[in-house]
Amino acid sequence: MFSRTKPSYTPEPPTRDDPDAPVPRFVSGKITALREHPRKPGRYAVHVDGKAVATVNASFIHDAKLKIGSELDEAMGDRLLLAARKLDAFDRAAAALGRRARSAHELERWLLQRGFEQADVADAVSRLTEIGALDDSQFARAFTRSKALTKGMSRRRLQQELSRRGVTREMADAAIADVMDEESVDERALLEATARKKWGVLKGLDPDAAKRRLYGFLARRGYSGEDVAVIVRKLIAEREVEG
Repeated sequence: MFSRTKPSYTPEPPTRDDPDAPVPRFVSGKITALREHPRKPGRYAVHVDGKAVATVNASFIHDAKLKIGSELDEAMGDRLLLAARKLDAFDRAAAALGRRARSAHELERWLLQRGFEQADVADAVSRLTEIGALDDSQFARAFTRSKALTKGMSRRRLQQELSRRGVTREMADAAIADVMDEESVDERALLEATARKKWGVLKGLDPDAAKRRLYGFLARRGYSGEDVAVIVRKLIAEREVEG
């Protein structure tokens, strides 16, 4: 008998079928096994005529009344494959978020690049947003805190980077303002600290080469040419005094 939390296993010996194999386009026949995924608790491979054809969760098996020995017609086969595709997109998306934070736009693009259909991608993004695993506002704040405090990015560069990742201007501006306020970040002080750190690294270079590299480095972090020129002149003057 099938229980809601753990479907029964078939008595037949294990096959070498890969439960992570691509979902087929069509399926029908007799269900010969329901096997829990070896690495994903709560996910079950549905075997039809001795071959694993789809991986779904226990609730789908319960709701669809799937059991060993029952026949899948085309309609139920289509329903099974749709559930498998959506679950696959969701699981892959959740795993991607576990490796590093992403915006909704980044995650959507990542899934599409891996061949998932737009409808399944949209469903995965929607579900992850609903459960709080995907939140552009929190992503923008974390991104700002990391890039401003460790990379010395300016407000302008942060806005550009967040926009490139699909975060709205309003949300980006709010995140940047909040983080700058919480961390008591003064952009001119941040520019000087970033410039001094890089200047120290460039100390062994020819003065003209070091100057060019520092200009480029600070410009790539979004600081205005005028502000960069002021701090570069200051650092050069200090070095000349030091001899």
